[in-house]
Amino acid sequence: MGIKEIGLESLALTWKLGVLQRKSNRAKEKKQRRLEERAAMDAVCAKVDAANKLDDPLAAFPVFKKYDRRGLNLDIECKRVSALSPITVEWAYELTRANMQTLYEQSEWGWKEREKREEMKDERAWYLLARDAESTPVAFSHFRFDVECGDEVLYCYEVQLESKVRRKGLGKFLIQILQLIANSTQMKKVMLTVFKHNHGAYQFFREALQFEIDDTSPSMSGCCGDDCSYEILSRRTKYGESSGHAHAGSHCGGCCH
Repeated sequence: MGIKEIGLESLALTWKLGVLQRKSNRAKEKKQRRLEERAAMDAVCAKVDAANKLDDPLAAFPVFKKYDRRGLNLDIECKRVSALSPITVEWAYELTRANMQTLYEQSEWGWKEREKREEMKDERAWYLLARDAESTPVAFSHFRFDVECGDEVLYCYEVQLESKVRRKGLGKFLIQILQLIANSTQMKKVMLTVFKHNHGAYQFFREALQFEIDDTSPSMSGCCGDDCSYEILSRRTKYGESSGHAHAGSHCGGCCH
């Protein structure tokens, strides 16, 4: 073999070694990113798990356990669904059905009794309840601590009030409590879903409570846009104000099980 051939073979070997080294570096970088993403998700799930282990998320805010305004004198409590009586859970379902069934039927979802009952009885469900002087429930919010697109969030599933206690500031008060709980448990935002054709509720959350259309909402994500009858709204806590967007490559929806 001549000197020229040896030189070419050496160059080829050097090139191959360079390619292999670059591949190795990329593999290491990819593995490191996966480890970092896993660590970030573990931290998110740890916060959600810690929030769900609380005995009473409202315990740190005793002043908010009473609503004594505009002719109302109510006690506020926060409990897991497992701590509620079947009668109270059934009342919450019936109030939701009375207030929301027609709105659901006007959407692409339709009203599905079995699914709604299962949702409201899910073991992850928390309830913020307002009771009158006779301990009769008059309003509630069903919420959960969960993970949405890589972010730890407090997701509000329902805010329902009996007609006799509406337009007295109680709904706003319950949402403000949820925001306090979200901050105290280091959730990044409070999220909820609202029908576009539920004009009063949409205006209430967008204008009175300053909720924004979330990046995951159909109108923002482009998954179905104007064809969807709902928006996903959110309001960031102090822990979410500087966090930017959700973790890259994270899965939308789901919880830490």
